[in-house]
Amino acid sequence: MDRTTQLIGQASPFLDAVERASRAAPLRRPVLVIGERGTGKELIAERLHHLSTRWQEPLVTMNCAALPETLIEAELFGHEAGAFTGASRARAGRFEEADRGTLFLDELGTLSMAAQERLLRVVEYGEVSRIGSSRPIRVDVRIVAATNEDLPRMAATGRFRPDLLDRLSFEVITLPPLRVREGDIAVLADHFGRRMAAELGRDTWPGFSDAVCTALETHGWPGNVRELRNVVERAVYRWDDAESPVGAVQFDPFDSPWKPVGPSHAAPDTPAAPRAAPAPAPLDTVTDLRTAVDAHERAIIEHHLAKARYNQRQTAKALGLSYDQLRHALRRHGLIDRA
Repeated sequence: MDRTTQLIGQASPFLDAVERASRAAPLRRPVLVIGERGTGKELIAERLHHLSTRWQEPLVTMNCAALPETLIEAELFGHEAGAFTGASRARAGRFEEADRGTLFLDELGTLSMAAQERLLRVVEYGEVSRIGSSRPIRVDVRIVAATNEDLPRMAATGRFRPDLLDRLSFEVITLPPLRVREGDIAVLADHFGRRMAAELGRDTWPGFSDAVCTALETHGWPGNVRELRNVVERAVYRWDDAESPVGAVQFDPFDSPWKPVGPSHAAPDTPAAPRAAPAPAPLDTVTDLRTAVDAHERAIIEHHLAKARYNQRQTAKALGLSYDQLRHALRRHGLIDRA
């Protein structure tokens, strides 16, 4: 975990999530932390551990998406020597390493069904069996799990065990995305900017220009706080005049007129353009007015989303809509995940 990052913010939805984590921390029950990428799920897991009675014991982290399915069970539960090809010696798993402490399972939704079944047994009985062994080992582990998946929907479609979900969801903390945390973009940007200026050895922090502040506030932040940190730190280190406010910002570090393109794209010297919105169907072919209107409205929204690089606030502005009106239209057309 990145221990140089702190839980910073003043927006009510964010403070409510932090307060819920603080109240749940002393309990021995499992906690699920839900949120988009970059919203601070790891930091909430740290808070749950360090405010608990287990704070002096291990906090062990495992990213369930970082390992192939064939190794996840061995990593979680350990294995005996000779249990499988390459297992030359016995090895304790993450549950044994976290005994009396906390195990943080990141990207929980990527666990295989077999691993979920073994995890269910640990949650129910507090026992773990290494692969290749029939002797259970008692462990005392508090589980904190995080995901950006819709676990109830996964359970309803058979991709996640409902009984495991029931046992892990004693408390569910859902972190708000940065785009709805009113006032926090400016607070976080100033924090990251000051810290980067200090890292560069600069004696003063002049802040950002009005144009940059506006750009930061209107960006969609699909990567949330993690993306904001990268954007701000990149802008500060690229700005050579340490005495004047930072006056330029680049949201996409890959954006360049010389970036390589595949053979199916435009020529290298031709900037890629968003796909043009299709023309409406010929009037004589329209037999269902509502369907035709909905299809054309969806095409217009998709076109402007791509043109604005999926920045919802810029898309709303281009279409003459409020942000809430655009979000309603995205939900109605099933585009909310794409935006």
